[in-house]
Amino acid sequence: MSDIIFDVQNVTFRYDELTALDDLSLSIKQNQRIAVLGANGSGKSTFLRLLDGLYFPDKGTVSAFDEPLTEESFQNEEYAFRFRRRVALVFQNPDVQLFNPTVFDEVAFGPLQLRWEKDEIRRRVTETLETLEIAHLKDRSPHRLSGGEKKRVALASVLILDPQVLLMDEPTAALDPKSRGQVVDFLINWGGTAKTVITATHDLDIIEDIADFCFVFQNGRVAGFGTPAQILNDQNLLESTNLIHAHRHAHANGKIHSHSHRHRFHDHDHDHE
Repeated sequence: MSDIIFDVQNVTFRYDELTALDDLSLSIKQNQRIAVLGANGSGKSTFLRLLDGLYFPDKGTVSAFDEPLTEESFQNEEYAFRFRRRVALVFQNPDVQLFNPTVFDEVAFGPLQLRWEKDEIRRRVTETLETLEIAHLKDRSPHRLSGGEKKRVALASVLILDPQVLLMDEPTAALDPKSRGQVVDFLINWGGTAKTVITATHDLDIIEDIADFCFVFQNGRVAGFGTPAQILNDQNLLESTNLIHAHRHAHANGKIHSHSHRHRFHDHDHDHE
């Protein structure tokens, strides 16, 4: 088996008339920490859904663990179980993922589907909740939690399965500074183990902490790639892909100059991103 986990070749994906990914090719190796950067609508969320086997390309191929990732593959229950155990996606909006009456039930749901022993489920749920510092919420309804708490419950619900690959879609979106820090700390620590973490984000402030390599998306294509330091120092790339924008300022002496700001996007869910 090669060390490439995902191989994406000449992939095009459309929502009706809107092209979300356009002849995209890239590969990701195991144990890499990858940031997929891009403004809203650049295709990064669609890319994660393809890697998770939720969407399938209109053209081109996606393979995972040296096997084609196709709709036909998932009709095989054994393959589907094995893949879902190895690859987990945490959506930008945790409400999409949370549907059980209590936090405990939410985190136990995956193991129940995989027919784990009841005692093992109880032990692992407790352990996972403690790891994410949400054990005190176990009897609460997920929908009555704060945004940061919901995000950690959604994380716990996939991490209990100990996936090999974690896909994160805008993990810091709409979080207060404390919750944001907790999620980033988690990604640093969990990504430091023998795991593959792929994070789609436009939050440039976190990429040096959570990634070793970056792809910059624009209009469904790779517009640039490199280490976080290389990307952050490429002002032309960041401006051209709308990750930063230049502001012009007039001073009291009448002089005008412009300098770049990291762009703070409004946090919305973008189904067609």
